[in-house]
Amino acid sequence: MAKRPASRGKTADWRLSDVEVAALAAGRHADPFAVLGPHETPAGLVVRAFIPNAETLSVLAPNLAGPVALERRHDDGVFEGLVPDSVGIYRLRAVNAGGQWEVEDPYRFGPLLGQVDDYLLTEGTHLRLWDKLGARPLWHGDMEGVHFAVWAPHARRVSIVGDFNDWDGRRHPMRKRVDTGVWEIFLPGVKVGAYYKYEIIGPNGALLPLKSDPFAFASELRPGTASRVASSEAFAWTDQQWLEERAHRDARRAPMSIYEVHLGSWKRGEHQRFLSYEQLADELIAYVQHMGYTHIELLPVTEHPLDASWGYQPTGMFAPTSRFGSPEGFARFVDRAHAAGIGVILDWVPAHFPTDSHGLAWFDGSALYEHPDPRRGFHPDWNTAIYDFGRREVANFLIANALFWLERYHIDGLRVDAVASMLYLDYSRRDGEWLPNIHGGRENLDAIAFLQRMNKEVYAAHPGVMTIAEESTAWPGVSKPVHDGGLGFGFKWNMGFMHDTLSYMQREPVYRQYHHDDLTFGLIYAFAENFVLPLSHDEVVHGKNSIVNKMSGLEGDKFATLRAYYALMWAYPGKKLLFMGQDFGQRREWNENVGLDWDLMQYGPHKGLSDLVRDLNHLYRGRAALHQRDCEGDGFEWMVVDDNANSVFAWARYATDAMPIVVVANLTPVARDGYLLPLPLAGQWWEILNTDSERYFGLNRGNAGGVYAYAGDWKGKPASARINLPPLTAIMLEWAGN
Repeated sequence: MAKRPASRGKTADWRLSDVEVAALAAGRHADPFAVLGPHETPAGLVVRAFIPNAETLSVLAPNLAGPVALERRHDDGVFEGLVPDSVGIYRLRAVNAGGQWEVEDPYRFGPLLGQVDDYLLTEGTHLRLWDKLGARPLWHGDMEGVHFAVWAPHARRVSIVGDFNDWDGRRHPMRKRVDTGVWEIFLPGVKVGAYYKYEIIGPNGALLPLKSDPFAFASELRPGTASRVASSEAFAWTDQQWLEERAHRDARRAPMSIYEVHLGSWKRGEHQRFLSYEQLADELIAYVQHMGYTHIELLPVTEHPLDASWGYQPTGMFAPTSRFGSPEGFARFVDRAHAAGIGVILDWVPAHFPTDSHGLAWFDGSALYEHPDPRRGFHPDWNTAIYDFGRREVANFLIANALFWLERYHIDGLRVDAVASMLYLDYSRRDGEWLPNIHGGRENLDAIAFLQRMNKEVYAAHPGVMTIAEESTAWPGVSKPVHDGGLGFGFKWNMGFMHDTLSYMQREPVYRQYHHDDLTFGLIYAFAENFVLPLSHDEVVHGKNSIVNKMSGLEGDKFATLRAYYALMWAYPGKKLLFMGQDFGQRREWNENVGLDWDLMQYGPHKGLSDLVRDLNHLYRGRAALHQRDCEGDGFEWMVVDDNANSVFAWARYATDAMPIVVVANLTPVARDGYLLPLPLAGQWWEILNTDSERYFGLNRGNAGGVYAYAGDWKGKPASARINLPPLTAIMLEWAGN
């Protein structure tokens, strides 16, 4: 029979009041760590616990002669009692009519966060937040378990709930660190893979919907929204050589041909099942390597509840989506990509977040992550919340998240979504629907400061990585260094190139002569930023048609025009980006619910287009003239800029210690045989690419492998050659010398 220790002192000194006992039973105690667990009192050491469904509760310890029974103070399971001071490390034994069980008492463990964490969190400079917040499996003293920590400064109470405590918020209320508003608790015995959420009582006393962990490293497969405890063991990376070489690479002068991918619809398995990260590593990486791309850009893989959002409404910023497997599976995918010589770029969404009740919106019962004024904190286009970029802790959350993906998963770059929506306070708003800044202007000064700091921290911590802005306006200095007044991005999407060139290619050839500047205007600003030329997912959805079906004419002309367009794009200054399916001429619009139409590859036009993109990638990577000066004006020179009557364009690309390359295109269905082409050098020029080649399903018209340029001024150039220009064709010529 369990014994009770003799009381030393007044019993009233150690017994909780009925009010406090009732508060514990109701999960409403203001400071549960002040009363639960072991506590010194004038009467001696007292142990208190809340174990629902227990009829009796005893303390067990090696230092005790036997179990020490605790008094049941509340029928819901509140117990307390005096124990010998020598009790040391103990467990609790609960008994009811169904049997008995033993549990560890989480309230005997001290805090794991320290004063330095408090200081950095308050200052907004804790750049390794993922090492402190979230669910971290670890040893604490004598026990293995999980440390949970979450920021919720305005909450009255935060409890961890999960499959380990019957989702009962009364069981494990957390300790509040008053200086930071962070709540923490160590739960012994919780295992990797456990499902959990936070139960929060808001500042007004209302119980909020259960919240997923903002720092969860793994999540439940949708439609579930629980967070999962993930392993803290370091992944066994094999890419050290890749990282070392990346650190010394100048991305501006290196080839970059990006394959943009939505993992859920690149290819599907049987019964339209998602491929796993491992299957994608086997198939997708092999495809990208075969096609000659340098990088894969993934539409957001951060956890998100709705497939149709494509990942752009994330709720788990630190968790690779469970749709395709585990965090370790995603790490293996990146490691395999690096082993194949392919970089991985992550589409990153710091501009906004969804208002799903389990997510960040009104997280602790207040506007915590979002700006409190809807004129700055709500996005009317997407019905999403906008981060409060001026709040130190929120900016810290996002910057730490960027660094997390680069460090934990060795990501090579971040493509930052919707930057324009961050920069302008009046973005997509009418007069009266937005608040000006302190100077009366429309610029979001908080967002500007956040982006600048984010870029500085990223480039300082991880040499060789890159950030890429999707910025659709003429904001100056997006890819200019912060110390020169810029935003500090490495690159910017060239939306003007995409818009103007697609507009031109959609016109019937007879009208193109009147819109010649759609292809020439972009060179006026082509070197104002470090540009990426994007033909992205946004161009092939919502009634915009596929890229091949944007081209004018009948089927043969569509493919011929697209082949010429791609050749011009790969010879145009700037890095390249092509969305999946467009490299083989996907006919229908992209649909995130099904895989690409890979069966089209059996047909000549599609196979020919795919072979062309593959050859373009290998030419672009192998010829310095096509990539070394992508971002510098001295790598480009017009040869033919004003022949709108014939819709002919030609320019030269240059690089240090490399043969120059000239691209020339005839964008009408009329052959231009014997066209006198100005060239920068006399001598032999080899035809290294012809989009009318039979290899690409063309008619094999051209120049028998090359042309010879004779010295003599023509159109202001020192040499010229007669060249045959097939209809709707682009040709690349490389100088072979005199």
